[in-house]
Amino acid sequence: MKIYNTLTRKKEEFVPMTPGEVKMYACGPTVYNYIHIGNARPICVFDTMRRYLEYRGYQVTFVQNFTDIDDKIIKRANEEHSDYKTVAERYIDEYWIDAKGLGVRAATIHPKATETMDEIIKIVQDIIDHGYGYEVNGDVYFRAKKFKGYGKLSHMPIEELDAGNRIDVADQKEDPMDFALWKAAKEGEPYWESPWGKGRPGWHIECTAMIRKFLGETIDIHCGGQDLIFPHHENEIAQGECCTGKEYAHYWMHNGYINVDNVKMSKSKGNFFTTRDVAEKYGYETIKLMMIQSHYRSPFNYTLEVIESCKNSLERLYNCREKLEFALENGLDVPGEGEEEFLKKIAEAQEKFVTAMDDDLNTADGLTALFDLTRDINTALQVPRSKALAQKAAEQFDAIAGVLGILYNRKKETLDADVEALIEQRQAARKAKDFKTADAIRDQLAGMGITLKDTPQGVQWSRS
Repeated sequence: MKIYNTLTRKKEEFVPMTPGEVKMYACGPTVYNYIHIGNARPICVFDTMRRYLEYRGYQVTFVQNFTDIDDKIIKRANEEHSDYKTVAERYIDEYWIDAKGLGVRAATIHPKATETMDEIIKIVQDIIDHGYGYEVNGDVYFRAKKFKGYGKLSHMPIEELDAGNRIDVADQKEDPMDFALWKAAKEGEPYWESPWGKGRPGWHIECTAMIRKFLGETIDIHCGGQDLIFPHHENEIAQGECCTGKEYAHYWMHNGYINVDNVKMSKSKGNFFTTRDVAEKYGYETIKLMMIQSHYRSPFNYTLEVIESCKNSLERLYNCREKLEFALENGLDVPGEGEEEFLKKIAEAQEKFVTAMDDDLNTADGLTALFDLTRDINTALQVPRSKALAQKAAEQFDAIAGVLGILYNRKKETLDADVEALIEQRQAARKAKDFKTADAIRDQLAGMGITLKDTPQGVQWSRS
């Protein structure tokens, strides 16, 4: 498997530190609001990465954090005359509703900044002791220019980098590039006791602390949105490597931006959509398919035409899976004619899928492999097939869909006894060539919301 490494700007063969095991970290949301569709992209993409690594036989320890103390959270709490804990916990709960809707699995560990405070304070002190950090009036800053590797992730000379941190450039800094490790508490703000007085952590240090606490000093894969490359991930590297001398992460993966009608999404431009809002109209799974239908590193353009197309594509996949389910129940007990050729196509689907996903998580081509398999299944089931063949096709179909994290809303529907009796009566009428009665029963069932389709395996029903 090859991964495009932002650090080296090239595709590299993926070789984990420990054979068969992967340590992976993804930056999670700052919980002061509902997640928007821009947030949903990395959540979906890196859930798929984790699934694929597991599919390839790796044991993955996946950590994704919650930033539960931050300027934005405090601001929201003040607006609501509430407190930061109430705001953070509410939007963590809302996150789980959206994540579950998107079919995203929980990470191995979901640490919170407020629960990692001891580790944060310890690392900040270590950075000070090594001469990379300094305290001024209760604030602690990192000497960015002292770290010789600063700028290696964003590939920009240090003199061209902006002081683009989450706090304003302060006169008390030694250099405008320096960034906050610890922030002295302002009046009325939540705080924690520290060697530098009452305060709270800077944004960047929490991820470094969580990685060290749960994954160690070096990890295999660090991932997040493209907007995090600088300053967040650049600062993480500086914090993580300045004292240990060890590489912070071997591979860096970053997903591209989302545009809306070819314009970058932002609140100021009025083209901002929460995942919840879009899901209420189109369903979560449609969003999930939309997020993986293009390569994760490419910019993605959200339009109504795109999401409508995804809705139709999902319907096609579900229809195929329903046909397979019907063939599993009603197929032949012995192999039908030409099944060997179809078995080859099933094997080819897996090969195409693995080849695509091994090429830097190419979910676009991975989906193509699934749709090619869907076409082949639909063609094959035009004549009676064996249950054994349907089983192998279903296993391959489900394996690919499972890695991509779609088709998780399948439901086993049942019919009332009176409806089943009507279907049996229609079948008996057709067998007796009483087509007038058969058509009348079909119309009666249609009025009850039951649509019938005659297939080589027998009559198939669906709710209209």
